Amino acid sequence: MISDFNDPELSGKYLGTITSDFVKISDLLKEASYQIRTRGFSDFPIFPISKETQPIGKIFLGRVEKDLDWNYFITYVDEFVQRTLIAEEALDEFKKSYKDPDEFCCLFVMDGSFTSFVYIPYPND
Repeated sequence: MISDFNDPELSGKYLGTITSDFVKISDLLKEASYQIRTRGFSDFPIFPISKETQPIGKIFLGRVEKDLDWNYFITYVDEFVQRTLIAEEALDEFKKSYKDPDEFCCLFVMDGSFTSFVYIPYPND
């Protein structure tokens, strides 16, 4: 389900809770990604997720309000470059590895010192 190059720590520690959330909200994430792209904000939407409040992006779905394990934020690649989370010289590489946003959701998992990009496929309609 999750792409092959994801961090092994992700599989054991986070995959279950992310997947259970994703089943509930994948349609909302997919629509938000579509809106970001069609309105010309960015071709590279990113959904940072965290159990705590964090400064990247804007809150999109709160864990308490939506009965989720994670808070879901919404942003795009430009903010990651501005915050130097993606180095300017690594931007082309990021864009090359970014999966088709009509088929995959790009999450940025943040939990303490652990951070990782994750691509989860949207369920087939």
